[in-house]
Amino acid sequence: VSYSQERLWFLSRLEPGNEAYHIHGGIRLQGRLRVEILEQSLTEILSRHESLRTTFEEIDGRPVQVISPPAAFNLAVLGLEALPAADRAARLQQIIADEASRPFDLSAGPLFRAVLVRLGQEEHVLVLVMHHIITDGWSLGVFTRELESLYSAFCEGRPSPLADLVVQYADYAAWQRERLQGKVLDTQVKYWKQKLGEELPILHLPADRPRPTVQTHRGARHGFNLPRGLSERLEDLSRQQGVTLYMMLLAAFKVLLYRYTGQADFGVGSPIANRNRAEIEGLVGFFVNSLALRCDLTDDPSFLEAAQRAQQTSLEAYAHQDLPFEKLVEELQPDRDLSRNPLFQVMFAVQNARLDPLELPQLEVES
Repeated sequence: VSYSQERLWFLSRLEPGNEAYHIHGGIRLQGRLRVEILEQSLTEILSRHESLRTTFEEIDGRPVQVISPPAAFNLAVLGLEALPAADRAARLQQIIADEASRPFDLSAGPLFRAVLVRLGQEEHVLVLVMHHIITDGWSLGVFTRELESLYSAFCEGRPSPLADLVVQYADYAAWQRERLQGKVLDTQVKYWKQKLGEELPILHLPADRPRPTVQTHRGARHGFNLPRGLSERLEDLSRQQGVTLYMMLLAAFKVLLYRYTGQADFGVGSPIANRNRAEIEGLVGFFVNSLALRCDLTDDPSFLEAAQRAQQTSLEAYAHQDLPFEKLVEELQPDRDLSRNPLFQVMFAVQNARLDPLELPQLEVES
């Protein structure tokens, strides 16, 4: 297994049934859906990507990947057209919630499931759920692009237009284990130890109640939009300063955390796609890594100085992104506390990967 997979396998043993690492979504399909073609397309995707056919066994206390041979995928179909129209939406949401929270058994699998909900003759919702141990955000883009290509080709009676994959995720996992040894590992570890120091300060955000002794993962989501004019001015300022929009926003986020905590030195986590080789760009798998970015505002810098520091910190981290977060934690040996995450307690991400809308023949598609 890769280092990231080993971490999620360990967490699944620590907290059985935890749904925090379930990736799920729904696609509304309006029009003439050919269910047998959709099933054929999903079968082909699972045949192409070994990660979607992978389970995990324990040997001598360590997990190993077990890859099942390709097989026909049977798409479960649930019909709601008999329900009164007023009840269908609520029942659909319940089905999505149930599928998203239903536990995965990493040893038995499958770790990918799909359910097609039929709301009417020309209205369906495809519900997809995967465990994070076999996929990541980038992989969802790979999945939808392949689904579009395959469904369109099979509708026209053509064979798969997709080129054969050169490598599989298991090849990447073996390569990662083999590469992160000796001088390469020492160089990566040395940088992060030097950057993060012996002990990275804990970020003490003000809270409305005492911190529980063990994280519960109960939380909420708050969405808001920046006005277009403000977004454009931020982009202009970023260009003037020679930094990316991510770096400019990261600097603003650091200043915000400083305002709330009074701490000038703390860590912020940031995900990185970790797809720095052409062979793995088109693979479904768990590649994403977490970078621990040290934020130091101790000498009261101006905001533009903070933006320049964010640039330097980010570029250095990108150059040392190959060290898996779990390996970094293992090397640094921070004090472990079940009430909070090690190294950083907040994360910052800019999702700027283009995700083209799914286009399928004779169908209107909506996320």
